[in-house]
Amino acid sequence: MALSASLLLRQSQSLVMTPQLMQSIQLLQMTHLELNQFIAQEVEKNPLLEFSPNDSEAGSHEDSAGDGEQAQPDAAGDADWFDTGTSNSEQLADRLDANFENVFPDDVGERRPDAPELMGQWKSMPGGESADGYDLEDFVASTLSLREHLVQQIPLLISREKERLIAQNLVDQLDENGYLQADLTEAAERLGVAPDEVETVLCALQTLDPPGVFARSLAECLAIQLKQKDRFDPAMQALIAHLDLLAKRDFASLKRLCEVDEEDLLDMLSEIRELNPRPGSAFETSGYEAILPDIVVRRGSDGGWLVELNPDTLPRVLVNQTYFQSVSKNAPRQGEDQNFLSECLQNANWLTRSLDQRAKTIMKVATEIVRQQDAFLQHGVDHLRPLNLKTIAEAIKMHESTVSRVTSNKYMLTPRGLFELKYFFTVSIGSAEGGDSHSAEAVRHRIRQMIAQELPEAVLSDDDIVESLKSAGIDIARRTVAKYREAMNIPSSVQRRREKRAMAKVSTG
Repeated sequence: MALSASLLLRQSQSLVMTPQLMQSIQLLQMTHLELNQFIAQEVEKNPLLEFSPNDSEAGSHEDSAGDGEQAQPDAAGDADWFDTGTSNSEQLADRLDANFENVFPDDVGERRPDAPELMGQWKSMPGGESADGYDLEDFVASTLSLREHLVQQIPLLISREKERLIAQNLVDQLDENGYLQADLTEAAERLGVAPDEVETVLCALQTLDPPGVFARSLAECLAIQLKQKDRFDPAMQALIAHLDLLAKRDFASLKRLCEVDEEDLLDMLSEIRELNPRPGSAFETSGYEAILPDIVVRRGSDGGWLVELNPDTLPRVLVNQTYFQSVSKNAPRQGEDQNFLSECLQNANWLTRSLDQRAKTIMKVATEIVRQQDAFLQHGVDHLRPLNLKTIAEAIKMHESTVSRVTSNKYMLTPRGLFELKYFFTVSIGSAEGGDSHSAEAVRHRIRQMIAQELPEAVLSDDDIVESLKSAGIDIARRTVAKYREAMNIPSSVQRRREKRAMAKVSTG
């Protein structure tokens, strides 16, 4: 067969993942902090993007910008501050009275009637009528860390410079709980000293505050605290050496090993409970981060549920079309400058559309979740329905992967509390009577309640829990009950019986 060249025309369709489409998908699963960081980077490199200063200005921009793709910055309020004839400092002196009693009056209610703009500035200052201009966290005193607390004590305990260097090295190897995460032999080799010297310094450091710090194990931590209380007798040594039996609530073996009777053992257990297994936990190692809900759910006037996006987590970014038009007039029609401006405008419009689409998608998913879990919002966790991503995706006509991205690291504030969106998705457990299935989270909650209400003389075994759940219409296997119980860190019935009996004797004694 002879080979010949031919020209064919073929039509086909294909899905291409452009960089902008990939970024749109990534925006869905970003938290509001990650989203703000991403937008800040875009605003920094795109001259046509700008943040909306406040809600009032955002409203005026939105009126003139349509869907948020255009914005005209209102600089009328600031125009008289920047006059070419006078400097900023001169204008500031003209606008503000030099009398500090007028600028900062003792009585907040007594202000100059002829300076309304000053009243607005006063409201935004700390201690003013409005708290919008400052954050209370800015005025919180810094907390002392565990390392700083120990470093302050070392000069009072150790005088030799060589030993202080060893102590400083050991302090740097403490974890957040105050335990020493270092091998003394390796530390001695690294510092070029004898292991005995490191051991001597460590023994001295273990006397510092808080009690139990610089321990290398839980047993050593408890022993250090007992020694400082002068309660580390032979019986207590035997108890600390067998903490595994204490975790199993094997009190019979502990009485035999410690050579004490039941009353003495209960007293020893009471002393153990008063100790701190994590001596460094009282010192803050990192700042706490408050969780802001992305969705707020509240009761409506008609008895239904109102689902709203939290305005504090919604980024307000605008496109400055006025600046684009003014720059385009001076830029050449062709060339790198015009291409750069066109690309910036395209990226800015894409970002505003993507943010708007992200908000709408989150709203759709949250609204459907509230509709599906209406019984939970009204009656509590016992009425949490089994739910999966497919159900939500089919209801709002989206893909499961989109729903999964939307529900990642997003939180909903409800009258029942603050929950992650993933909390509302639980597996289904069948009904013993052929009725509606039950949510796994609701079953775990019921198991937790049953165990919390049991008496020392009537501790429920896993089989008893299974029978009780079946009588309530929940068909569940014994191994599933054991799996749920272990996931909630609830000990077995044997361990619970020993602990409850011991606690009952301690309370009655």
